[in-house]
Amino acid sequence: MRRLLSCIWWPLLFCGSVGLVYAGMSTGHDVAAFNLTYLTLALSIALLERLMPHEEAWLRNDGQMGPDLAHTILNKGIAQVIITFVAFMGIADALAPTGAGLWPANWPLAVQTALGLVIVEFGLYWKHRLAHEWPWLWRFHAVHHSVTRLWFFNTGRFHLVDTMTGLMVGMPVLLLLGAPRDVLLMVSAITAIVGMLTHCNIEMRCGPLNYIFNTPTLHRWHHSKVLAEGNRNYGENLVLFDLLFRSYFNAPDRRPPRDIGILHDMPLTFLGQLKAPFTSQPL
Repeated sequence: MRRLLSCIWWPLLFCGSVGLVYAGMSTGHDVAAFNLTYLTLALSIALLERLMPHEEAWLRNDGQMGPDLAHTILNKGIAQVIITFVAFMGIADALAPTGAGLWPANWPLAVQTALGLVIVEFGLYWKHRLAHEWPWLWRFHAVHHSVTRLWFFNTGRFHLVDTMTGLMVGMPVLLLLGAPRDVLLMVSAITAIVGMLTHCNIEMRCGPLNYIFNTPTLHRWHHSKVLAEGNRNYGENLVLFDLLFRSYFNAPDRRPPRDIGILHDMPLTFLGQLKAPFTSQPL
């Protein structure tokens, strides 16, 4: 039974969450549906992490819940303000005519969303990859990789600069192409949902999904201290560009490392972590 459950958790949580967002859109309660879905998913994952953890050791308190929460509130708060302002306050509709001839607005919403995910993923992939390959970008991204365990609570642990550069390569491209509000919402929602699932500490077997989506299995390798494993799997939602640019990594014959993190120390406080990239200390 445990093995069966491990095979269904990812598609069940993903499809259920996307379905909730879509249902909210259908009734005109976009913002409420987005927030309710995120909260419901977080609570569901929190429960499942206790019932079916991937790593028992990751259930232990690492002393970083305060900084993790502060990063999440700061990043998710700013991101949601931007998304709400653009997608729900008429900005998207106002800009849509400029790209009306480019965006296939007559396609089914599901197909438009898939197209939006692929377009956004290209920028997110290269932004993430460069954050590992360019030292000055790595200094900001190292705040995220300094975690010593993966669980739902540190999904939003990113330096603010890291978050803002990610937002710059995503939604603006869709806006310029004339993507409608519903597509912006669905792409944003799926990104948030996949991000939460990617970092969860739940025993999951994703099988063929590992060749489509960024799954917990793939992302655990991405947090490895071994650079040959950690500098791989850069996809945010999809692994399309990891496959195309040969940065895909999975070793199904062995278990991803439990000992994760970075090779240098990271300050233990929230303010210290915000300041660290601007100092001369090695990261």
